[in-house]
Amino acid sequence: MSYFVTGATGFIGRHLVEKLLARTGTIHVLVRKGSQKKLDALVKDHGWDARRIKAITGDLAKPGLGVTPQQAKALSGKIKHVFHLAAIYEIGADPGKQREINVEGTRHAVEFAEKIKAGCFHHVSSIAAAGLYPGVFREDMFDEAEELDRDPYLRTKHDSEKVVRDECKRPFRIYRPSMVLGHSKTGEIDKVDGPYYLFTLIKRMRELFPQWMPTIGIEGGRLNMVPVDYVVDAMDHIAHKRGLDGGCFHLTDPEPRRFGEMLNIFCRAGHAPDPDAFADPDAMGQMQIADQIGGFGGCDPAQDPRGGFQQCHIQPHLAGDGGAFQPDIAATDHDQFPAGLQIGRHG
Repeated sequence: MSYFVTGATGFIGRHLVEKLLARTGTIHVLVRKGSQKKLDALVKDHGWDARRIKAITGDLAKPGLGVTPQQAKALSGKIKHVFHLAAIYEIGADPGKQREINVEGTRHAVEFAEKIKAGCFHHVSSIAAAGLYPGVFREDMFDEAEELDRDPYLRTKHDSEKVVRDECKRPFRIYRPSMVLGHSKTGEIDKVDGPYYLFTLIKRMRELFPQWMPTIGIEGGRLNMVPVDYVVDAMDHIAHKRGLDGGCFHLTDPEPRRFGEMLNIFCRAGHAPDPDAFADPDAMGQMQIADQIGGFGGCDPAQDPRGGFQQCHIQPHLAGDGGAFQPDIAATDHDQFPAGLQIGRHG
C-alpha cells in the first residue's frame, strides 16, 4: 500500500507520516523545490526509515501540484491514499495567499489525485468550514455555514471543502479537526500561537503568586481543542476502514471545556496558581483578559460560545476500539510542558 501526502512537514502532517510508517508501504511526500533539507532533517530527527519516504518535488500553487508528467505517470495506479493537509492555518494571513493555497491548492490536489487514479482522497478541512454557525453543526451539514465572510480563513476553509465535494471524482473522505494542540504524551508543539498565548499570562501569574494562592478566573465560552495525536490517530483509523467514502468526520472534543476550565488545566500544567474561583465574566472584563493573552477573542469557531460540533458519524467508528480515541486535554502529561516558555517553579 502506498501513500501520497501534502503538508507532510507541517505539524499535523509529520505526526500523520509517523503514524503511517507503522503500517506497510511507501510514503510519497510533496516538497517544494529547496525544501528537501527540511524533510531530510525530519527523517533524521524522528528516526524514520528513509527508504520508505520518497520526496516528490512540486508546488501546491501549480496545476497538478507541479509534479512532472514523468513522476505522475510513475505514480499512476499505485497510490491507495492521498492525504491533503497542506494549507495556511493562520487566521489573519494574507487573504490572497489563503485563497491561492487553501482553495486553488486543494483544486490542484484533487486534479492530481484524479490524474494518478488514487484510491481515495483524504481532505483535512476544519471546523472553520462551518463559519460562525450559531447552533450545533453536524457532520452532514455544509451549506448551512454562516458568516463566512467575517474572515478570509473561514471562507477559504469552506470553499476548499466545497472543491472536494463538487469536483473530486475519486472516492473521498473529509476530516474537520477543531483547534489542534500539542501531543498529549510528549507535549510537542509546532509554535506558540492560539491557546498557547495563555502561557504568557500564566508565566506572569506564576512569577507573582505562589501555586497555592487562589486567583480570580473567568468562565467564558467553550473552547474546542484536541491534541494532535488524537487527530492523527482518528484520521489513520477512519482512512483505513471500509465503506466510509463520501463521509465527513468531526475530529473534535465532544465535551469542550469553557475558557476558565482550560485556564485551570494550563495553570496546573505550569504549576501556577489555580484560578478556580470563578466570577461573573461581565464583571471581570472577559475581553480585557483576552487582550492580555494576544487577542484570543478572534472569530475561530473553535472558541465561539454559541455553537457546537456533533460527531454523529465518527463516534460509531471509534467507539468499538477499546477507548483508544480520547481527546481529553486534562489527561495530557503535565510534566511535558511546552519548551522555551520558562515558567518558573517557586513558592
